[in-house]
Amino acid sequence: MKLTRVASLAAGSMALMMVASACSSAAATPAPAATAAPAASTAAGSGSTGAASAYTPPTDAGAAKGKTIAIVSKGEQHQFWQAVKKGALDEAAKLGVTATYTGPATESEVDKQLTMLQTALSGNPAAVCFAALDSKAAGALLDQAKAANIPVIGFDSGVDSTIPVTTVATDNIAAAGVEADKLAGLIGDAGKVAVIVHDQTSQTGITRRDGFVNEMKAKHPNIQVVDIQYGAGDPVKSADIAKAIMTKNPDLKGFFGANEGSIKGILNALKETGNEGKIVAVGYDSGQQQLDAINSGVEAGAITQNPVGIGAKCVDAAIDAVNGKTLPKNIDTGFYWFDKTNINNPEIQAVLYK
Repeated sequence: MKLTRVASLAAGSMALMMVASACSSAAATPAPAATAAPAASTAAGSGSTGAASAYTPPTDAGAAKGKTIAIVSKGEQHQFWQAVKKGALDEAAKLGVTATYTGPATESEVDKQLTMLQTALSGNPAAVCFAALDSKAAGALLDQAKAANIPVIGFDSGVDSTIPVTTVATDNIAAAGVEADKLAGLIGDAGKVAVIVHDQTSQTGITRRDGFVNEMKAKHPNIQVVDIQYGAGDPVKSADIAKAIMTKNPDLKGFFGANEGSIKGILNALKETGNEGKIVAVGYDSGQQQLDAINSGVEAGAITQNPVGIGAKCVDAAIDAVNGKTLPKNIDTGFYWFDKTNINNPEIQAVLYK
């Protein structure tokens, strides 16, 4: 069986090279998809929440005990990924499986991530957890995994494929819709806002962008989204983009940063241009800079996911897949809106990271 799997993986090397070459080309910026506005989230304390799904994790590894689960993330640049890594490795150790965790240095290195996925599959793991930088680029490798009977679990960012047995992630459409509603309320439900997203190829980039924009269109017609730009999750690049947007739109009222690197760049740009307190900023995830900015009032608030929970549940789902359990299509790990009023609430503190 192992020889068959290795042969299958080796046969796909040329396909990998072709895919990697294709995905390295810059794509034109698409208009946001006209998806339906997300349903309103329920209230929890002072913030909004998307409830986690009712998925019940395994209590032991069963047939997966002693086997290896290969985890390929979108990167290790931000503290978010370090929190996901901790959740995954701790859960693996607790349940008696081995987990390996890799990711490119930045979230723009699609080719490098594909190489990491190829390497992971070549090691004949019991299962693979994969957070795609490009939702379409890994198709040939996912076909190899299927042929080798290696279950694939998507996490954080989905894959444009039916091969993953489940995807462990935040409901980003709903979460970004909450961001839109909050920002609208903070700027008097009228005026110009801009969006900086980490990318336009991953499911998290696409769904956060579209969830925000479509909610504005559906519920806040007096707000104009004047620009949507992509900063690769890099704070320096995102800051340059934010400054250019402010120069072009001197009457800008608000920014939405769709991941940790994007909002850090926005915050840096606001400080450098003297616009702290003048332009409202809302963000995603946490990290020390955001926590400080929210506590000081420079940033209005953010959506926090459950990164440790995402890591743990992708390992849980991998173990269940190895043991033949039927999994739901999606395992929702929930989210909270947090701001200065509720940042110290226990349920919020439990999912923040520095």
